Amino acid sequence: MRYSALSILFNGLRGNQAWTPAWRQPEPKPHYEVVIVGGGGHGLATAYYLAKEFGTTNVAVLEKSYIGSGNVGRNTTIIRSNYLLPGNNPFYELSLKLWEGLEQDFNFNAMVSQRGVLNLFHSDGQRDAYTRRGNAMRLHGVDADLLDREAVRKRLPFLDFDNARFPIYGGLLQKRGGTVRHDAVAWGYARGADMRGVDIIQNCQVTGIRRENGIVTGVETTRGFIGCGKLGLAAAGNSSRVAEMAGLKLPIESHVLQAFVSEGLKPFIDCVVTFGAGHFYISQSDKGGLVFGGDLDGYNSYAQRGNLANVEHVAEEGKALIPSLSRVRMLRSWGGIMDMSMDGSPIIDRTHLDNLYLNAGWCYGGFKATPASGFCFAHLLAKGTSHDTTRQMRLDRFERGYLIDENGQGAQPNVH
Repeated sequence: MRYSALSILFNGLRGNQAWTPAWRQPEPKPHYEVVIVGGGGHGLATAYYLAKEFGTTNVAVLEKSYIGSGNVGRNTTIIRSNYLLPGNNPFYELSLKLWEGLEQDFNFNAMVSQRGVLNLFHSDGQRDAYTRRGNAMRLHGVDADLLDREAVRKRLPFLDFDNARFPIYGGLLQKRGGTVRHDAVAWGYARGADMRGVDIIQNCQVTGIRRENGIVTGVETTRGFIGCGKLGLAAAGNSSRVAEMAGLKLPIESHVLQAFVSEGLKPFIDCVVTFGAGHFYISQSDKGGLVFGGDLDGYNSYAQRGNLANVEHVAEEGKALIPSLSRVRMLRSWGGIMDMSMDGSPIIDRTHLDNLYLNAGWCYGGFKATPASGFCFAHLLAKGTSHDTTRQMRLDRFERGYLIDENGQGAQPNVH
């Protein structure tokens, strides 16, 4: 069923009895042309674009829990393409362009809100760095505006401009950045893939990868063996554990990243704001809650929960930027499992097995990359070659010394 104003009117007149489920609940087939492990945003987007763009519909997406239970439903919903390096900028700009037409493309309201993303800077050196980044963005055709202190004050007067430790000097604004409703992204891609014949199999955990003569023949699951011609891994924070089943050791660590939402408030922040003197980012949801996050919990974990020490750390950073947050009550918090690569940039590539493909290492950038990640991974699965924007996102770049180190942090995953 196609969603439209007419379908709402028609179903309203019929007592809303004609609505159909957004996607089917199929039993797994014995064999598929492509099996994708991971029913998050990246896995669902890959299946959607495989069917829509490349005509590959004999596809199964295997999700160990329910659709939307992983990182796609556990993030701060920010989208942007304000990256510096040529290995990242074109890719994230492709993603932002796909976001801009996504709702019309898959006929689902994802609540794309291009309210702007403002990165604050707090020193002369940081201003120079953001000027360089803005210039690099413009050279790639990406919008960027460098705002001085007074321009930022006019837009966000409630910030602490004269903080003794972190005075605000200005900010780099990308007007086309913003937020998207994360759950709706999962539902929209799932519905769009299902409409094109993809089987979305929930509560189906992969327990092993079967290989013969250097080729993957299928996966062992809690719902039996499922054969495949090609296997794509898009398991986010669990990528290392799934890849290990195929004898592959990834240059990835898994860390918890917490996010938070406050009680509902009247309109307060009309864009996304990031704190340049620490790692804090905040926006306001359509329901009025302030959605914010900060640094990783600094230990390896596969648990979708964090600890109180980091709650305090994030709250302190938020209060240093916006003193009035001290009077706001926090409603709840949640945690996602980040697959942190050694240089802070993703991996979309073939592996040592001819028909095994990898989509991992997204660090903080996973949600905003969802459309481009799915499109480029689908391109790789369908054609066997990398998309132009992901040619530098190779798995072997770490041993070759061709890192995509966006922040200049070096090969230490927990600081990206």
